[in-house]
Amino acid sequence: MLHTPRAPLAPLTHIPREIACVADYERYARERLDANAWAYLSGGAGDELTAADNRRAFERWQLWPRVLNDVSAGHTALTVCGQPLAHPILLAPVAYQRLFHPDGELASMLGAAAMDTPMVVSTLSSIPLETLAQHAETPLWFQLYAQAERAHTLDLVQRAEAAGYRVLVVTVDAPLAGIRCREHRAGFALPAQVSAANLAGYPSAPVADGVFAQCGVQGLSWADLDWLLAHTRLPVLVKGVLHPDDARRAVRAGAAGVVVSNHGGRTLDTLPASLDVLAAVVEALAGEGEVLLDGGVLRGGDVFKALALGARAVLLGRGYLHALAAAGALGVAHALRTLREELEVTMALCGCATLADIVPSALRRPA
Repeated sequence: MLHTPRAPLAPLTHIPREIACVADYERYARERLDANAWAYLSGGAGDELTAADNRRAFERWQLWPRVLNDVSAGHTALTVCGQPLAHPILLAPVAYQRLFHPDGELASMLGAAAMDTPMVVSTLSSIPLETLAQHAETPLWFQLYAQAERAHTLDLVQRAEAAGYRVLVVTVDAPLAGIRCREHRAGFALPAQVSAANLAGYPSAPVADGVFAQCGVQGLSWADLDWLLAHTRLPVLVKGVLHPDDARRAVRAGAAGVVVSNHGGRTLDTLPASLDVLAAVVEALAGEGEVLLDGGVLRGGDVFKALALGARAVLLGRGYLHALAAAGALGVAHALRTLREELEVTMALCGCATLADIVPSALRRPA
């Protein structure tokens, strides 16, 4: 007998009590996405070892609290790239969000606004960056993928500046798509109603012959980064840095900082977990630039650990997409509220009244 796939369920209109943490959203998201969208959202590169290790990295560290500290006036406020934030959590850039909910990035942005959370909008957003800016009630940052023609890259930057985006996040670790076996097995393809809305007016990139030629067409070089830094007035974060030498070079070129990230394990498998190289990058920069972290964050305790190891803030990825798929803007807001409350509880029980109190000695790593 042939198995007929069950039709995806409708998004939730309220949050059931069974959803007690961000990870609980995954099951609800799976029930509301077809196999095509689920393969795109959940898959990683190769055998997905790096994607899994991003989570396990947080488990390798233990919290080491201090007691009897006065935390009665505690708060989570900070400044990143000159931008005042209520807490150190941002929505990471994720492409094609209308795959996961009919309102796509608009719903994510609405949920972010409810929790005073900046959203980093992807170049591959399924809703134009200008449309999002027109409806924004929370700060927007723009994630940039370099285009085949510098003129098109510059146009994207200028559009983001004109629309009021506050920070430019330049992705450098994905000059081409990784080998994603889960997507291949599912026969992934974008549905007709979902596209890269920001790129609609640009000609398609030329078809390059061979992998290395594709990198030349799609990617950035250090010279390109120098050019980009000279052509924007926005602070620039370089996203996709794992090696301390690359972090130093980016900041010395004029970047405001880096995002330590392995692209959620979606480009190349068996890379180190983002958290495992964070301290080395922080040490290399020695305070010369901002350091953010992306990859594996699902708990407020994870945020605390990342900050203890030197991150200024973290980007939440798959977790909020699960919440978006499950319950739209309501789910995104609830996921962020849950994460922030967990961070505040962790801070209070570890004796940290402010983010500045979260230092490396707040953690221990068992032998």
